[in-house]
Amino acid sequence: MYSREPGGEPTTQLLERRWFALLSAIRSLQAECGVLQEASMLAEVSWRRACVQLAEFESLRDVLEEQMSTPLEARETSAA
Repeated sequence: MYSREPGGEPTTQLLERRWFALLSAIRSLQAECGVLQEASMLAEVSWRRACVQLAEFESLRDVLEEQMSTPLEARETSAA
């Protein structure tokens, strides 16, 4: 390990400062990655729910379109 004394070589002090700065940046990025991973998982769950709801709405739309295109007399006859 490098000397941490105030009278140490300037190169050694510079390397230590860079090393600690890098450790800090790594910790920060690790935390950010964790947050982004959680957000990504939540977004995927929401996307899947929306896709299911979209399929249900599209199916309902198709049924309604079919009913609207069928003449009223035919609907009344099939209902009886």
